[in-house]
Parts: sequence; C-alpha cells; structure tokens
Amino acid sequence: MAGVAAIAAAGLVLAACSGPSADNSTSSSSTAAAAPSTGGPFKVAVVTHGTSGDAFWNVVKNGAEQAGKDLNIGVDYFADGDPGNQARLIDNAVAQKVGGLVVSMANPQALQTSIQNAVKAGIPVVTINSGEDSSAAFGAIAHVGQSEGLAGQGAGQRLKAAGKTKLLCVIHEAGNIGQNQRCDGAKQTFGNVSTLQVDISNPTDAQARIRGALQSDPSIDAVLALNSQVAARAVDAAKEASSKAQVATFDLNADVVAAIKAGTILFAVDQQQYEQGYLPIVFLKLYKENGNTIGGGKPVQTGPGFVDKTNIDTVAPYAQRGTR
Repeated sequence: MAGVAAIAAAGLVLAACSGPSADNSTSSSSTAAAAPSTGGPFKVAVVTHGTSGDAFWNVVKNGAEQAGKDLNIGVDYFADGDPGNQARLIDNAVAQKVGGLVVSMANPQALQTSIQNAVKAGIPVVTINSGEDSSAAFGAIAHVGQSEGLAGQGAGQRLKAAGKTKLLCVIHEAGNIGQNQRCDGAKQTFGNVSTLQVDISNPTDAQARIRGALQSDPSIDAVLALNSQVAARAVDAAKEASSKAQVATFDLNADVVAAIKAGTILFAVDQQQYEQGYLPIVFLKLYKENGNTIGGGKPVQTGPGFVDKTNIDTVAPYAQRGTR
C-alpha cells in the first residue's frame, strides 16, 4: 500500500507542476471525435457521464490526460450524459480492446451489462465519481471518488452550524443516484430539507426555478447546489428573489472561487476531481504491470474536503489552472 501511495503521490506532484488549464479543455461525446490519445504502451478509455463544457468534468479530463503523459499511457476521453449512449461508448471501447477502462456510474443499472462485458473480456475497470455501491459487484478493481452521503452530511452540518434553519437542495441531473445521496445526507444532519429538480442543460430555466422556490417560501435561508455552475445560478436567483438565503455548493470553478472570496457562497464541498481522473490511470498501470490492487473492495476517497474563506487563497491558483 505504501508503494502504491508513493507512486500516486509522485504522479500528482508531476501533475501539479504541469496540469493543463480547464479553460481550453472540452469533453468529447459519442457524436464527436475522441480526445487525442497520449500514446504509450497500452491505452485506457475514460468514459464519463459529464456533459460538454462542464467545468467539473474538464478537470477530471485534465487529470486523466496528465496521468497518461506522466506515465506514458494512452488515454482517450469520452463523455455523454445519456446513460444509453454512455453504455455504447463503453461497448465501443471494449470492441477496440483497450487495455483499461475508467467509468463514472451515475446510473449503474444502465451500465451494468457493458461494464461486466468489459470485465469478461479481461479489461480491468476502475469506476469513479458515482456508483461506488455497485463497483465491486460489477467486477471493477477499484472505485475512486467521494462517498456522497457522507459529503452531504458534512454540508448539512456546516449549514446548521452557520445558523441556517431551512434548506433547499437543488438536484440538476434526473436519475443521478449520487445527487439524491447528497441531499439525503444533508437531511440527516440538517433536518429541514426540501429538494428542487432543475436541468443543468437549461441554466436560464434552472435559475428561474430556484428563484421561484425562494419567492414562494421566504423561510428558506440556505440553498445547497450540487454543481458549481448551478451554484452561480443560485446566487443570482437569490438576488433576484430578494431572498435572505445563502448558497453553498459542491465542487469548484472560477465563479465559485470568486463568490467564496466575495462572501456570496459560504463554502464548497471539494471532492478533488482531478484525482478522480489521475489516480485511476496510476492504478491501472500498477495492475497491468505489477498485479497491484488498492482499496480492498472499499472506495478510495478523494473527498469531502471543504473550501471556504479560510483556505480559498491557497486553492484558487489550482482551480485557475484546471487541477481543482
């Protein structure tokens, strides 16, 4: 275990020195050309449920591609928010006989057959970000991510400690089990929590829905966004509604960094998604070249960390370059 940690840490140091900026990174999709491979002795396909232009998934992509460069492994990144399309991307990677597969599982059941077929074909799989409860059962060698229920509990505790009494938790992807787990966790520690469904692909409507919820219930004094882009919309919605509600969020981007500095966002739950891209490439290399596994069937936790006014100046430069 110490050897694995040392190799992973060394890779992260290299990545920290030369990580690419998220501003220039775009996700490929099932209808777009694949991200260019970085070369190397074997190739890894990374298949996520991210949507094109999502700042969170750009950072995951940055981590995976930087790991490929550092470790001389070919990395191709694909993304599609539709579970059926994501399953087909996995099937395509299996048909191409990739050396390893990294998959996020927002909708595990939709991906189960495709992932198990990869395992049957002898392709090692590392799952990331979501679906940790199904990872080992589907045959993955490891899961890298954040336990969403625990992260939600931590967010709820912080909001309660800040004196908030009624929380609106905003879910932006229908069918994403991790987002429901976040809100459920917040309810366990906070208490009075209601949920609101919005569509991240329609940010104007999302803002309008949040504004409407705050206007219809002035007793709401806290909003928990589950995505950095939704957080910015929630801040604007609260202003438009003349609401006293303060916003907290999951995940970082440039807007969230600025808002924390300005005091319009209380804190961000940071799952350090760069590690969710970087570490699976390390683990697949170790597995392929030395038979190593990690985690013992339990997830490798990348969070939750919390970013607020006390540490935002330290984290901000890393978020700017696309590694946080």
